[in-house]
Amino acid sequence: MEPISSNKCFGGWHKRYSHQSSVLNCTMEFAVYLPPVVSEGKSVPVVYWLSGLTCTDENFMQKAGAQRIAAELGVALVAPDTSPRGEGVADDADGAYDLGLGAGFYVNATAEPWARHYQMYDYVVKELPELIEQYFPVTQQRAISGHSMGGHGALTVALQNAGRYSSVTAFSPISNPVDCPWGKKAFSAYLGSDEKLWQEYDASVLMAKGGDVPALVDQGDADNFLREQLKPEALQKAADKSGYPLELRLQPGYDHSYYFIASFIEEHLRFHARHW
Repeated sequence: MEPISSNKCFGGWHKRYSHQSSVLNCTMEFAVYLPPVVSEGKSVPVVYWLSGLTCTDENFMQKAGAQRIAAELGVALVAPDTSPRGEGVADDADGAYDLGLGAGFYVNATAEPWARHYQMYDYVVKELPELIEQYFPVTQQRAISGHSMGGHGALTVALQNAGRYSSVTAFSPISNPVDCPWGKKAFSAYLGSDEKLWQEYDASVLMAKGGDVPALVDQGDADNFLREQLKPEALQKAADKSGYPLELRLQPGYDHSYYFIASFIEEHLRFHARHW
């Protein structure tokens, strides 16, 4: 790993690093916040945060205001980038924001030209945690959270790896990507035409099969993407069908922005802390 920056924050440290990813075949950057208790020799649990379309690790760390409560709870925060980057990494030919760079959708791509680099699912589930647990004073107690595309990623990762995460939360997740424009565009590109493969990355499809990882989802009712892209009702229907432990809250007046995330991030981190 190569250090990029280090800033003291609420008694702990916000650090950024780059490293060569063997999974993504490119250089990746990520951020980690280490709470003050690590200076006392203590190891701490980790909340992984997955960001949305067009974002990098910096959006969450700079805008969400999560470090204050992470310092209080004694939890590390880890935020990866949202896609592979660099020369030779495939991108949308038209430069669209919802495919290619900044839009990895946390899947393992199987179709060309994406398959060589776009293995974000394996990066988030395997390679990055192994790196974090090797080089930082953290335990193997993990939780996962995210926003929009990252909310989709957090939910699908938790649902497919029940024993690996103690809890999952999401803000404004893409809840039923097999049935929305963002999901259909990304999945048809990254995964091809086999819609059975698409369903492996759909939180509503997975949640309908059951599970026991506690989940909290917040959705703003003033979100411009609510009806066409996010479809939280599909997630609630799936949870009702299987009896999944989902708490889905529709928050009046809130939109899709980081103002929304900053308003409720403390509740999400406390939710995770209750399940460690």
